[in-house]
Amino acid sequence: MRVRLTMTPPYVTLAVVFRAAVSAVLLALALSACAVAPNPTKAPSAGAGATCIYRSTNTPAKAVDPPPTSNVPNSGVGVVTLTFASGPVQVTVDRAAAPCTANSFESLAQQGFFTNTTCHRMSSGGGYRFLQCGDPTGTGRGGPGYWFDDELSHTKAYTEGVVAMANSGRNTNGSQFFIVFGDSPFPPNYTVFGRIDAKGLAVLQAMGEQGTDKSEAPMAGRPLANTTITQVTVG
Repeated sequence: MRVRLTMTPPYVTLAVVFRAAVSAVLLALALSACAVAPNPTKAPSAGAGATCIYRSTNTPAKAVDPPPTSNVPNSGVGVVTLTFASGPVQVTVDRAAAPCTANSFESLAQQGFFTNTTCHRMSSGGGYRFLQCGDPTGTGRGGPGYWFDDELSHTKAYTEGVVAMANSGRNTNGSQFFIVFGDSPFPPNYTVFGRIDAKGLAVLQAMGEQGTDKSEAPMAGRPLANTTITQVTVG
């Protein structure tokens, strides 16, 4: 199953079908998932940090261990740099706003889960500008073999520079994430866990200018730019 982000711009539908006559439609960001009953991701912790719950789903798209679940940092920030052919994109990860999401993202980055993977989906117009990454299969169906719950208390707007989780519905976060390189009016259903720096934003915007193959809509589909993440640095 794919994870879907619901949007309401003119150009894309929930089923990712373009209808030129419709002024408000839905765009879906695809990710892999299977039906699992939601459980709390974050529980009270007796230690210094948060306690997180990561629920096993299917086989990981790439060999990876689940993240730590206890004493998870819930303050401060982390830094993860994603290097593309066109330049580095530095992500500042907000551990206070979304500790379990940050913990998963940093763990996957440290284990090389994102290294040599291709960001498979982009919207470069029609009200939405984003690049979707995090699936080693490049199909939108791959994940880390676990799900965890949304952390939406600090999620408000998807302005340019925001990094957020893609999902297939409530509490189905895995490894796929999207980077917003132009203000995009998503509903607040996707956990925001970080931001990219100005240099990284310029890298993404340059990719966006190359457009897509229009396989989903006039401005949405597989990116035409080289979107392979060649190196990932944590810290």
